[in-house]
Formats: sequence, structure tokens, C-alpha cells
Amino acid sequence: MYHAMHGYAMKICYRYVNKLEEAEELVNESFIKLFRNIGQFDDRRQADTEALLKGWFKKIVVNTCIDYLRKSHLKLVSRETVPEVESFSDIQENGLDRLSYREIIEAIRKLTPVYRTVFNLFVIEGLTHEEIAEQLGISVGASKSNLSKARHNLRKIIMQQTDYKIYVPS
Repeated sequence: MYHAMHGYAMKICYRYVNKLEEAEELVNESFIKLFRNIGQFDDRRQADTEALLKGWFKKIVVNTCIDYLRKSHLKLVSRETVPEVESFSDIQENGLDRLSYREIIEAIRKLTPVYRTVFNLFVIEGLTHEEIAEQLGISVGASKSNLSKARHNLRKIIMQQTDYKIYVPS
């Protein structure tokens, strides 16, 4: 099981932390939690036990990453509420059309731990701002503000990685 899901877990952890050693540590901690709690896994609910286990493990991995970041990095979370200003629009193709998956993940990894975490939870994991606020111990406004800043910084990073310029109306 470890070898079958190690790469999957590493991809998730590496989206949240920048150092390979930290990601590996989080993967190992996630597997320890999985093995300790495997008795709580109910494989009788559906026919595809492997998919269920993978989904359950993903939740363990994400929560392990959040716990780690909350303890070590998220003391920098902005608690101020800033109105969201997401009025950017693109003409023709956008910068993401020119980027590979690896380039997108590398761009996300260049965000600060706070912005990266909120961005991952909202965009990739599909959590609401209310759920993010509850998990990270911040206000809903801070979650929205951090997501807005993450998007803005991600645009800058993508523009630096490519020669493509994103149209921003004045």
C-alpha cells in the first residue's frame, strides 16, 4: 500500500510545502495516521474499495499538511479583511493555456505558505471560504483576501515564467 500510494501523497504534500524533505516527512506522517486508523475505514460502502481508500487517504494527507502549516508557517496569516478585487479579464488565450501541469504546480509552489495553502484548499480541494476559515482558524474575510492575493501573485509568477502578457483593464 505504501509503494502504491506514496507518489500520490507526495504530489499532494508538495503542493503545500516547498522542501522535498518536509513533503516526505508529511507523507510518512500521513501513512502512520492511515495505518493507525485503518480499522475505522469502512470498505463495505461501495464496490470500489481502492477509490474509497484513496479518497480517505487524500483527506488524511491534506489535513496532515494543514496541521503542519498551522503549527509552523501560518502564523503569518493576514487577519485583515480586504475587499476582493477580481476584475481581471483575458483577451484570447490566457497564460495557463501555455503552461504545462509541472509549470503550474511550480508557480503555485512559489506562493507564500499562507497563500499557497488557501489557494490549494479553495481551488484544488474545493473547500468553501467558510470551511477554510474553520480549518485554518482565520476569518472568512481573511480567507477571501488571501485567495485574492494568491491569485494576483500567481498571475505575476506566470507572467514572469512566460513571455505572455495577461490583459488587465484599467
